[in-house]
Amino acid sequence: MDFDVGSRLKQVREQHGLSQRALAQRAGVTNGTISLIEQNRCSPSVSSLRKVLQGIPMSLAEFFASDDLPPPEQIFFKSGDLIELADELKGTVGQVSFRQVGDLRGRNLQVLHERYAPGADTGRTMLQHESEEGGIVVRGRIELTVGDRKEILGPGDAYLFDSRIPHRFRNIGDEECELISACTPPYL
Repeated sequence: MDFDVGSRLKQVREQHGLSQRALAQRAGVTNGTISLIEQNRCSPSVSSLRKVLQGIPMSLAEFFASDDLPPPEQIFFKSGDLIELADELKGTVGQVSFRQVGDLRGRNLQVLHERYAPGADTGRTMLQHESEEGGIVVRGRIELTVGDRKEILGPGDAYLFDSRIPHRFRNIGDEECELISACTPPYL
């Protein structure tokens, strides 16, 4: 049985959510090249096909291996898709919620939706890890201690620091504090 390069390329391109134009741009070829290959109106050389596949990215071996591709990587997440991590951070005081965006396998960035009930605290033992982190307060107030510096942040205020410096988050207000944060590489 002959391998249908054109159908396979179209299948791979669509499963990765790419238009012909987007794939052509990423691969550094013309739109017409992608169209001709997908219609089986031209048979690409190995080097040409390799160049096109670099725009996905995918190796030649993966391209010819199987018609069963893994599902495309999740890009969009509904509120219910976020993963609760509060149990991973021991020593917290009060109700703290850390909801992570997506599965971190193969990722270098962790994005969290954090909530701190009034009086909640990441604990007396300061956090410290090999990362950088930043965030923006959405509502409420949070006291952030980084090393020997301390600041109370409110809605719209932000932070960015080297996480190797001991740090602590504490809600000193009488309403829930909510923030969006990012950490690279992931911590929790």
